[in-house]
Amino acid sequence: MKKTLTILIAAGTLLTAAGCSPAPQMSNAETCARIKTIVSSPTAGSDKPGMIRLANQLRPVEVTSSNDLKDPLKSVIAYLDESTKENPDSAKVDDLKAKYTDAGQKFGAVCGQ
Repeated sequence: MKKTLTILIAAGTLLTAAGCSPAPQMSNAETCARIKTIVSSPTAGSDKPGMIRLANQLRPVEVTSSNDLKDPLKSVIAYLDESTKENPDSAKVDDLKAKYTDAGQKFGAVCGQ
């Protein structure tokens, strides 16, 4: 019985590990298309819950995004996270807002907006 249980645990571990392989990196065009889809969705609002949903929808895109858009996405997510805190640090929000603006310009340049 112990051998069977050990084999089942080992098989489950191997299957779990196989499912955790990193997703392929997207091109700029693919990243831009995903971002445009997320930003244009009605759930991405300017209120606090909408900003939280937007940040949560952008997180998986940031992981597989193109190298050109990875840092701007990190800046946007950091800004959204800090802005939606119960008591945000105003100095940090101001700093992140500048990076958020730069990120918007980078998206415009790369995505052709």
